[in-house]
Amino acid sequence: MTKKKENAVILSQERIAQDIYSMWIRTEAAQTAAPGQFISMYTNDGSKLLPRPISICEINGADGSLRVVYRVTGGNTGTDLFSRMKAGNIIPVIGPLGNGFPYEKAEGKQAFLIGGGIGVPPILELAKQMKCDKKQIILGYRDGETFLREELGRNGEVYISTEDGSAGTKGNVMDVIRENALRADLIYACGPTPMLRAIKAYAEENGIECYISLEERMACGIGACLACVCKSKEKDRHTNVNNKRICKDGPVFLSTEVEI
Repeated sequence: MTKKKENAVILSQERIAQDIYSMWIRTEAAQTAAPGQFISMYTNDGSKLLPRPISICEINGADGSLRVVYRVTGGNTGTDLFSRMKAGNIIPVIGPLGNGFPYEKAEGKQAFLIGGGIGVPPILELAKQMKCDKKQIILGYRDGETFLREELGRNGEVYISTEDGSAGTKGNVMDVIRENALRADLIYACGPTPMLRAIKAYAEENGIECYISLEERMACGIGACLACVCKSKEKDRHTNVNNKRICKDGPVFLSTEVEI
């Protein structure tokens, strides 16, 4: 079913770390959204026609609201314009979009929930909805501004890595796994490509089922333009070539499905 653009209402907006903002919006998308999906958000600047894909951080279906946590990437960009908006403002959105995490597979198992950088926010709703025997949340940050750490800590056992060593393990999420001798039956991960590449290799070496959420620049966000594709093992029915549309077929993939 084709999603329609709607005018969402901003309920709140706050800065939670350097260049990181948290926004709650009231939107119909909250009724059907799932962990790992995203929404496309439009600015009110007519010169910026394309939407920005933003991962869903939290879902409150009861009051019809969603939370997004995003990074401002520069001056006068779409995300910069979002950060200037206030409660009561209207923001056009389309969603929910894409395929989320198959979190029901974790029931009765030990799982890694791994987020790196701006890949941390979608891990929160995943952690809230997932039921498993052992929920190990591994988060990678650049420095000590470990946004969402406390909220994630209320939903699982949290381990931290920072590039500068100012909090948790100095290094990356793979260093956390090795340092703490962590084990899992299933992996869910979202973050930058180098991190996902390392997690994919680790999962394959250890025979662990792994789901990764790919980050990619998008144009249409609904699978029509083919601007956000990744290489896949099987041919795509839409194009008859070995690729997957991240916005439509993903952003979450079984790691063995794709090449990164």
